Amino acid sequence: MTDTADDSVPAGRKRRGSGRATIHDVARLAGVGSITVSRYLKHSSQVSSALGERIAHAVKALNYVPNLVAGGLASARGRIVGMVVPNISGPIFAPTIQAFNDTLNRHGFQVLLASSYFSKEQEENAVRAFLGWSPAALVVTGRFHSKGTEALLAASGIPVVETWDYAPRRKTIQAGYANREVGIQAARYLVDKGYRRIAFVQNSVAGDFSALDRRDGYAAVLAEHGLDAWTYAPAAPAPFDAGREALETLTRGRRKADAIIFANDNLAAGALLASQRMGIDVPRQCALMGFGDYPFSGLLLPSLTTIRPPARAIGELAARRILEALGEIEPEGAFTGDGGRLNLLGCELVERESA
Repeated sequence: MTDTADDSVPAGRKRRGSGRATIHDVARLAGVGSITVSRYLKHSSQVSSALGERIAHAVKALNYVPNLVAGGLASARGRIVGMVVPNISGPIFAPTIQAFNDTLNRHGFQVLLASSYFSKEQEENAVRAFLGWSPAALVVTGRFHSKGTEALLAASGIPVVETWDYAPRRKTIQAGYANREVGIQAARYLVDKGYRRIAFVQNSVAGDFSALDRRDGYAAVLAEHGLDAWTYAPAAPAPFDAGREALETLTRGRRKADAIIFANDNLAAGALLASQRMGIDVPRQCALMGFGDYPFSGLLLPSLTTIRPPARAIGELAARRILEALGEIEPEGAFTGDGGRLNLLGCELVERESA
């Protein structure tokens, strides 16, 4: 299929809106008309493979996302905020989502929600889709993104907040805590209790890089005390099965752990339930510690020692920072030395019976 001259765009035509790439920019770079680009985006099979490759290259090079808000509805940009979390169904992110939604709703904003399930690719797809609706702002989880997502966020021209993490060198607004410090907090607690063969169990879901930050903090504390760091990655995909697998492996081999830090409470609960069938006395034979303080954690027998993240406060703070950036409310909170706002929150160690 050949391109026609009828849908060409004058070279001097300027972008509208916030400066995001337009379909006309893609057409110019690909050397085709905007109608051909539109046809490709809607039905790629209707465009020749050669033209399709040129258009696809231009789309990627310009970080182009189609604007799904038509004509007179462009003002809708001010009322929608997109939010991407790793897991909508999990209990750990629910308070953040609810607090974020409630805070924005009071100011007339609606939240669009998507789950990445710890996949960088799925997160990038969600960000690209959200940008197509011209949102007022975007919220993502953590600081570990694909290059494509980073480029999309940088070119979006709207406020972007990263939640559940805190790394001062990031240019993006953040609302969260330092995961490495949480790993340090957990390991120091167990070392101070007298444990010496302390293992760390990673998330059974690949892509949980925040848990790896906590692992690094744990490893640093053990190195300070001349102890060996010992990390286990379960093969079982289901969290309870992965927790059981980790406990069996770490307590039955020649090298037996006397304490285990789990990446989350689901894993720790799986291990705790398995310990009863295996006849392992927790914490006398092996202490268990989680992260997240899920609703069931205090109800287990023995109850689970864990670290409670500021889940609700993260959602409220993220919403406030967005409202401030959009001029909806007056800025509040202390400033850091580099002129940014202090968005660092703390986590609470909840001492119970398992450690």
